[in-house]
Amino acid sequence: MMAQILLLLAAAVLLCVSVMLFFRTRKTHDRLDNMIDCAIRGEFQPTRYDESQISRTEQKLAQYLSASVLSRTSLDEDRARIQSLIGDISHQTRTPIANILLYTSLLDEEPLTEEQHALVKQACQQAEKLRFLIDSLVKTSHLETGLVQAHPVTSPLAPMLESLYQTYLPASQDKNIELTVAPTTVSAHFDPKWTTEAVGNLIDNAIKYTPEGGMVQITVQDAPMYCAVCVADSGPGIAETEHAKIFARFYRAPSAAQIPGVGIGLYLTRQILRAQNGYIKVSSAPGKGAVFSAFLPKN
Repeated sequence: MMAQILLLLAAAVLLCVSVMLFFRTRKTHDRLDNMIDCAIRGEFQPTRYDESQISRTEQKLAQYLSASVLSRTSLDEDRARIQSLIGDISHQTRTPIANILLYTSLLDEEPLTEEQHALVKQACQQAEKLRFLIDSLVKTSHLETGLVQAHPVTSPLAPMLESLYQTYLPASQDKNIELTVAPTTVSAHFDPKWTTEAVGNLIDNAIKYTPEGGMVQITVQDAPMYCAVCVADSGPGIAETEHAKIFARFYRAPSAAQIPGVGIGLYLTRQILRAQNGYIKVSSAPGKGAVFSAFLPKN
């Protein structure tokens, strides 16, 4: 009988301890949950320090949040300085570059030797390259800092693709490249200005890397949630090991060293698509051309 009583007492004590531990754990959990909610809202303040484990955790969280705020503030200030610097560079170089292009154009009309004309042409090409680089840096900086945002609207893709076809047709004809656009009735949710820039970069690259007599085809693939504007070329192709690298800023594959470019077009295209909840993919292999697909949301 005594053994049963002791067993019942032990069970009661164990139950009481379990209940106390449960409520203590629940209280600690609720306090931690409240700390995290306050931190998310930016309202966290540590309570009175009392040497407990939860109090030490509060102090550490406060120190971490304080350091995070300082780091974020420093990062924002650095971005603002970079944005200001790029803006100043763009403003200060726009007129000199325009003058260089004007003077080289006038000089090219003079009675020069063949070698002199070639040098003038090279100077003009380098000035155009510099202007493109600065313009691309400004656009990229605006997108990255949120200074300029995409404003997507639901629109048919056909007018944009037809406009791009007319824009790049002369460049394709200069290289005897067959440029085609497949008819489409698909609509997507996109910013017309920025998306024209993005797809234009893909077409420009396709023409640039396709040898004379090749083909560049623009098609649209439809799906329930996304549609893809695909630019396929008959160029040299891209090794699989380069697929991820080519979207990095200023990266140029070793095989592209002899082709004019600065390595920022694909990076800018990716940033533009990301700003519209889209993305880009490449399918390619050496000797088999490349297909770049710009995916745009349907709604």
